[in-house]
Amino acid sequence: MSDSGAAAAATTTSSAGPAGFTKVDLDPFEAVPEQPGAAKPDPILAADSVSRHFGGLAAVDVDHLEVQRGVITALIGPNGAGKTTFFNLLTGFDRSDGGTWAFEGTKINGMAPHAVARLGMVRTFQLTKALARMSVIDNMKLGATGQVGESFVPALFRGYWGRQEKAIEERAEELLSHFNLTHMRDTFAGELSGGQRKLLEMARALMTEPRLIMLDEPMAGVNPALAETIVRHVAGLRDQGLSVLFVEHDMDVVREISDWVVVMGEGRIIAEGRHSSIVTNPHVIDAYLGMHHGAPLSRDEEDQVLAEAEAVIEAEKGEA
Repeated sequence: MSDSGAAAAATTTSSAGPAGFTKVDLDPFEAVPEQPGAAKPDPILAADSVSRHFGGLAAVDVDHLEVQRGVITALIGPNGAGKTTFFNLLTGFDRSDGGTWAFEGTKINGMAPHAVARLGMVRTFQLTKALARMSVIDNMKLGATGQVGESFVPALFRGYWGRQEKAIEERAEELLSHFNLTHMRDTFAGELSGGQRKLLEMARALMTEPRLIMLDEPMAGVNPALAETIVRHVAGLRDQGLSVLFVEHDMDVVREISDWVVVMGEGRIIAEGRHSSIVTNPHVIDAYLGMHHGAPLSRDEEDQVLAEAEAVIEAEKGEA
């Protein structure tokens, strides 16, 4: 999908609704300023003053971020920008030094990862976490929450959990079919290719019936053919009404499926906006390519550079 295709996915569209009414899907970002910390009309996740330091290094220092509901938001930035650390903080896999964040209006800072997942906010990992010595179908069934048979006493009586177990397996089979993994159903997860493990992890995350799914580099290390399949599945999550926040380095993927792009640099949010504006944003170009990236210097900077050059020349003359 080109920039125009991505824009079309986000702009106003009309479709037939019940009883002859026309359903109009408005662009949620129509009135949103393209700047760091921009307020969204219906945020599903909001974070304030989130920080994490390792020694003297500020790995994350996010003043404010809102993630819009029902769209695909890309989180990009150069290596070391703090993207995965930020993911870890939001989902309870690491402790912050400060800040608060809320999912669906409920504060979740300080919550354990499993508690966050039960609320409907789940994540995948850059390095997949499939249980290698368990079958694909068993990996899927483990993803379901609220299983009665996980408690000791009910587990002794199949009547308590048998019907739920059947429903969970049917849900797992349905998702495996959707992700084209049915033929691997009884295979050990450790025997899957890297791309298949990515698909398994995404499918297993959906077993929790989340409202927000956070994907950490879902295309990393995947062959191009399977990567295209993953791209289609990520776009399909939005079509199912889910909200998606994903980390990605491939700007072609970001352009193709993202509705909104958030850029991190040195732990901070340095830009937000549509892909078309992000790729021309000087702060983003600086973060990826270094200061100035061929742009003209200011007059003061020019004077400083000339003075330094003249000092070097004079020093060389003195040595001669």
